[in-house]
Amino acid sequence: MSKSRFVVMGVAAVAAGAAAFLANGFLGEPEKSEVVEVNKVSMTPVLVTLKDIRVGEVLDASNLGWKDWPTDRVSQLMITKSGNTDIFAELKSARARAGLFEGEPINRRRIVQVGDAGFMAAVLPKGMRAISIRVSAETGAGGFILPNDRVDVLLTRKISGNRDVSEMVLTNVRVLAIDQQIKSTEDGGQVIVGKTATLELKPVQSEVLALVESSGQLSLALRSLADAGDKKLGDDGPRVSEKYAHGSKGTINQFRYGIMNQIVNSK
Repeated sequence: MSKSRFVVMGVAAVAAGAAAFLANGFLGEPEKSEVVEVNKVSMTPVLVTLKDIRVGEVLDASNLGWKDWPTDRVSQLMITKSGNTDIFAELKSARARAGLFEGEPINRRRIVQVGDAGFMAAVLPKGMRAISIRVSAETGAGGFILPNDRVDVLLTRKISGNRDVSEMVLTNVRVLAIDQQIKSTEDGGQVIVGKTATLELKPVQSEVLALVESSGQLSLALRSLADAGDKKLGDDGPRVSEKYAHGSKGTINQFRYGIMNQIVNSK
């Protein structure tokens, strides 16, 4: 091999080394990618609403469900799944004390259950009143009347000649409670005889009942489930009998479809 060829090869090797050195200087070592550790958020299943719930609406499996919630945001008033697997049985007949929005965790302060203060007000439909009357086994269908049954209210009073007469005062009245406590049995076989019955009435009907209670003895007649309402009237609410729709001071209170109209009595 000629001397000149050795010189050329040497120059080429030096040039390649210089190029590699320069490239390494400009580019540098590749940066190492940083590994970012993400803290896993601890979640706890809590009971939430599946849709908007109105005041007084019943709470059950159709509008409640479980949803994962950040554990650090779970308050003591929320209902967690741990230890509450039978919550739907526990909340049976519970109602919303206030309006609830879809996806909102259930807060124990915003629901009312049987026996709680304010439950009766949550059960009452808008515009209705709850009024209690004294009952016994003899005047309460032998004790077989339970909450949500429909009854007729009868008045037994004395007339001239010391004779007793019974008259219908109200019909198709819903019973809200017995003894002002709403109780039910699992098998439905036990019947609780109460000392008072709380009835659901319209305001004017409540006045009629309060007035006649002092003039005799009131009794409750249990209505059949098949005879709960009068379809001809288009109204499944309580009604005042014609006789007791009379007012005073020259007026007659005429009831049609549960609405009162005052008519001047010319007699």
